[in-house]
Amino acid sequence: MTVQQLPSWADPSVSPADLDAQGVSRRGLLRRAGLFGAAFALGSAATPALAAGQPAFGGDDPRLAYLVGDHHIHSVYSHDAKYTFSQLATAAAKYGLDWMVFNEHSNFGHASYGAKLEHQEILKARAENPRQLIFQGLEWYIPAAEHCTVFAAPGPNEVDVLTQFELAYDGKLLGYTDGAADNPNTARNEAHAVKAIKWLADQRRSGYVDDVLVLANHPLRLGIDSPHEMRNWRDAAPEIMIGMEGAPGAQGGGIPGWEGPTSQRGEYTNKPSVNSWPGYPENAYVLYGGFDWMTATVGGMWDAMLAEGKLFTITTNSDVHRVVFDTWKNGDWLPGQNFDNTGHIPDPVNTDTPQPGGDFWPGQFSRTHVGVTRYGYRSVMAGLRAGRVWLDHGHLLDGLDVRLKRDVDHGPGVTLGGRLHVRKGEKLTLNVTVTTTSRPNTQGILPELAHVDVIRGAVRGPAADRDEWRAPDTRVVSTTDVSGRKGTYTLRIPLTAGDESFYVRLRGSDGKRNGTGYLGASVDPHGPIPHVPGDGDPWADTWFYSNPVFVDVAGA
Repeated sequence: MTVQQLPSWADPSVSPADLDAQGVSRRGLLRRAGLFGAAFALGSAATPALAAGQPAFGGDDPRLAYLVGDHHIHSVYSHDAKYTFSQLATAAAKYGLDWMVFNEHSNFGHASYGAKLEHQEILKARAENPRQLIFQGLEWYIPAAEHCTVFAAPGPNEVDVLTQFELAYDGKLLGYTDGAADNPNTARNEAHAVKAIKWLADQRRSGYVDDVLVLANHPLRLGIDSPHEMRNWRDAAPEIMIGMEGAPGAQGGGIPGWEGPTSQRGEYTNKPSVNSWPGYPENAYVLYGGFDWMTATVGGMWDAMLAEGKLFTITTNSDVHRVVFDTWKNGDWLPGQNFDNTGHIPDPVNTDTPQPGGDFWPGQFSRTHVGVTRYGYRSVMAGLRAGRVWLDHGHLLDGLDVRLKRDVDHGPGVTLGGRLHVRKGEKLTLNVTVTTTSRPNTQGILPELAHVDVIRGAVRGPAADRDEWRAPDTRVVSTTDVSGRKGTYTLRIPLTAGDESFYVRLRGSDGKRNGTGYLGASVDPHGPIPHVPGDGDPWADTWFYSNPVFVDVAGA
């Protein structure tokens, strides 16, 4: 689906002029919640199985529309943030978001007061903004580790389940923060994190909430999310713990001259601590092209998880607390008030002076695109769970559609997050349809995609070492120079199924900052690299990433 052409199932009363200013949110196409239902129900039927328990060869996924969102947004209901719901919802609409998650920091004041007050604002915002899907969530302090976004589908128990979870399982509230290998509390704390995810799965399974999801936030900011912990969280309930931030928020932290000579994108300015996992190298604690080292390293931690043949979705977001160059400051407390006895900070007050901050508004720079088959909260959650996700920074692309199919098949094939079933030696084609950016971003730059990389990795099954962060059989296998190409075009990239199952994923950039990848030129000859401290203009180094497509080879 492109910005220039309306699909056949679109509302015929909507013209291209009705599309979102950035060309991809398509709120003009989503005027009625039922718009998607009938059309997508007519999508390609699944190929029947060859026999009971055996998947059919090939695979046809349905047509998708992509909704743009952000799962990491903080308001006055977080103790360290600044903005009101109205300010954030207005900004999200301006920058083209279709869905957003308010995931306020856990805190006794939040659990006792803020969550309920926040919910009343969310209910009001949902009623006033029916074209925006507004989730309530929580930023969970994982026992023995970092943070996660936890969010539930709207329903009568969404606040209750989040509050119960916060009080029973939050590492900060419980004092379960120790994570060093030699600390006597670490085993208990790590086990409590796994128990927490299983508890959420039970709430979904029982029907107490319609749906709930968990995503790890800024996983290498502190280095305390160890490989074995991440695998343990995922394996505890893979339908709940679905992935991680491939790129964190706070991307404005590297703007030259703004936050100081040592500033970094993502505010990744930390070094290993006593709780950091000792197997991470020190140069893993910065971003590479704005992406976390776990994701940006070809053959690194993300690939090590995918090499087990298990989906682990990546996202990006704003993590908005304080926006760069913004002139608002926090309001003053009334006598006797504080966050613990109110659950929120005072509304901000405008000034004439830029205030400290390293964030962008939701949708202004970082965007997570989720493929859905109909419009709605549970559809967005289903799309995230299915891995139908791609990301971009700086509005690098207007659209991306990925399909992998056998050459002998006539259907559309399998898309992001899906699985294609093939025979050994079969010829495949990866169809990558790109829609280039049609108008300047908020920085006044018309982004231009320079290259599209195909990354392929072997699927070897569960890791023998739960702390292994390398996938030695993953590498860039194809690079296509697309400099100067405009509009919508399709790259047709041939692949061959070998003796073992594998996956492919995509990456590309504006080509302005590239170098040898972290694990060497034979693995990644022109990957993302860190910027010089204090000189990391995010608008001059933009990338897109996609989730993988898995290929299951019969007999492998």
